[in-house]
Amino acid sequence: MSKKIVVGMSGGVDSSMTLILLKKQGWDPIGVSLKLPIWEDKSNVLNENVCCTQESYDIARHVCEKLDVPFHIYDVKSDFKKQVMDYFVTDLKNNKTPNPCVICNRELKYTKLFEWAHKNNIKYVATGHYAKIEKNKKTNEYQLLRAVDLKKDQSYGLSFLKKKWLEFIVLPLGPFTKEQVYELAKNEGFPLFLKRKQSQDLCFVSKKALPIFIQKNVGEKPGEIINEDEKVLGNHRGLHFYTIGQKRRLFLNGEYYVKGFNNEKNQLIVTLNVNDIKIKEIELSPYNFVSIEEPKKEIKVTAKVGYGMELSSAIIHPPKNGILKIVFDEDKPFVRAGQFCVFYQGNVCLGAGIINER
Repeated sequence: MSKKIVVGMSGGVDSSMTLILLKKQGWDPIGVSLKLPIWEDKSNVLNENVCCTQESYDIARHVCEKLDVPFHIYDVKSDFKKQVMDYFVTDLKNNKTPNPCVICNRELKYTKLFEWAHKNNIKYVATGHYAKIEKNKKTNEYQLLRAVDLKKDQSYGLSFLKKKWLEFIVLPLGPFTKEQVYELAKNEGFPLFLKRKQSQDLCFVSKKALPIFIQKNVGEKPGEIINEDEKVLGNHRGLHFYTIGQKRRLFLNGEYYVKGFNNEKNQLIVTLNVNDIKIKEIELSPYNFVSIEEPKKEIKVTAKVGYGMELSSAIIHPPKNGILKIVFDEDKPFVRAGQFCVFYQGNVCLGAGIINER
């Protein structure tokens, strides 16, 4: 078997240490950085450690040269704009809460890394994600699992990967904690990573510039803020600036939560009672099973409705008419259309679905 493997290089500590671990494991890695676009606006000042800045490409090249590994840059800017940025804007226009990172992993990052690999007759791809892929000895199927470091686990973001890819993806960081990865960087002679903070920005727009990005790409459409009795409490800038459960930037007298939207009347509906935003049943479409075949009967799972949310017990019903229904044991707050509901059995990530409107 050929030991050649394409490694997605972001210029960060995780992908760089992935390269080192693969070499230690006997692989023959080739580093590939995907060249992504940045939203060009004076307000958009990205941190130096975001994966698509020139500095990050230079660091990725430096790491590969130091390890005597070939390095390439693959320009996918037009694909990224279509698959990720346009999706992001479209969801906002439809008053949804998008998750561009999950979409990017499937439609852009892994798709393009495999595309580059296949063009160069290479079967395998590796990235620096904190998750594991293992072969189930009973079913002989490859499965996506949570990382050892649950604080850094990224299986949520990989839940929409194509099932057929798992056999050809290598995730060396799955058994490691973030602290161990930093220690490896120090021991291998890459102290520069110890000084670089982890970015909290989206890769194409900074957190600070995001409201300006939304304003310029989606626009403003002011309307009324009402309560459940349709009493007007104030005004909003546009429904796409808000999400279910939001409390900040409402500028109302009282601890109000965003409860929902009246799209026809362009009204933002709010409530003082947090229980009003809780629901038990969620419909998901589209959905994806990454570790198992589509279930034919009900299955018990734990699931979460956002990256930072806690896992809760639930039951998945067999898909019907392209819709997957999941019923939680207890009411869940902060369930937002457009976000991904990801479900597990133990440490195995079974898959995910996009939350539909209520």
